[in-house]
This record gives sequence, structure tokens and C-alpha cells, in this order.
Amino acid sequence: MQNIENKVAYITGATKGIGFGIAKTLVENGVKVAISGRNIEDVEKAKQLLGNQNVLAIQSDVRTFEDEQKAIAEIIKTFGQLDFVIANAGLGKFAPIDEISLEDWNAMIDTNLTGVFHTLKASVSELKKSKGYYISIASLAGINFFANGAGYNASKFGVVGFTQAAMLDLRNYDIKCTTILPGSVTSHFNDHQPDENDSWKIQPEDLGQMIVDLFRMNSNVLPSKIEVRPTKTK
Repeated sequence: MQNIENKVAYITGATKGIGFGIAKTLVENGVKVAISGRNIEDVEKAKQLLGNQNVLAIQSDVRTFEDEQKAIAEIIKTFGQLDFVIANAGLGKFAPIDEISLEDWNAMIDTNLTGVFHTLKASVSELKKSKGYYISIASLAGINFFANGAGYNASKFGVVGFTQAAMLDLRNYDIKCTTILPGSVTSHFNDHQPDENDSWKIQPEDLGQMIVDLFRMNSNVLPSKIEVRPTKTK
């Protein structure tokens, strides 16, 4: 089992929901965490809620490669290393293919797919040094298509394929790559406001614990694609 205490993780889209839950669980397990989001006020608020001095708040829009480059540079300047990267930032816009706007299509592709590439491209040199771990948060929508989901499906199918191919490229450098495909999760996705009716769903901290377990796993074992569902439906 690998020791993860005092390792350094970077999580995109970590101001709330899945990203925040992952950050919270990592902090509780002794990991130093950098969190990012588009709005620095939201990121600073999330840092305060995490309540740990080993949390770095960064403003970064994953759609912009230069933002991610600056984020990685800030992490190295602050913590001196980078061991784990979780590409979590994402959004969803749902409409029939003949009605979806170019703006919504591009927003999903640029954030959900190009964003995970930008995050890995910006961090891969540091992951080579640390023999680190890259995780993308995809979705069961990355293997199951549905009506009104063409744009979201396209982005998440892409994330799954991208991460699996990156895994084959980067294992030669002893970098692990995993894509996680959650089903229904209690989160703020698509402007949802979590409440007691979400108790049947996967909780963000459940995904955080899964990621902790992946990081601790023996170096010769790699679960490269993980599907996660609630135990029961609503």
C-alpha cells in the first residue's frame, strides 16, 4: 500500500460538488491540495470551508491552456511537487441535436473534453518527475448515449477514450491514468441544489474515498476505467 500523506494533488472544478468532495477527502487523509475554478471568490470560499492550511486556491479556466500552465507553476512554487491530478471540471447542456446551440455545444467540448487535455498537457512534465497519477472524472454518459444528450455524450465519450489512450502512452513513465464514470451523484451539476432527496445517490465523498484507495493501491495494479453506480435507484 502506498503512503499518500504529504503528497500534492491538483483538482479542477473543486469549488463544490464532486470536486469539493474529493478535495475534502484528500485533505482528511493528509494530502496537500490545490483547488481551482473560474471564479477566485468561489475558490477562496471553498478553501475556507476545507479549513486546512495545506490548501491552495487557484483561479483557472480549464478551457484556456495558459491558465492551466500558470496553475501548475503556482502549485510547484507553493508545494515543490505535484503527485496527483484530478481533472474534474465539467458542465452539461441538454437539448435535441436539432435544437442545441453552437454556444452550448462548444462550451461542453471546450470544458469537458479539451479541458481535461489542457490539465494533463500542463501537468505531465511534473507527473513524470513524481511518477504520479492522473484521473479524469467522466460519466456513465461516456458509454451510454441518450436522447437530448448528443453534446454531453460526445464530450464524455471523448474523455473516456482520451484517458484510456493517455494511460497507454504514460505508463511507460510509471504514470498511472484512470477514468472514473459515475452515475447519479449528489452535486450541483446543471444548477441542481442538493437536498435530502439525494440521499440515495453516490455522495461526492464516496468518490473521494475511491480516489484515496486508488492512490494507495500497489504500484503494479491499475484499475484504468471504473464505472460507479448507486446501489439502488430512487
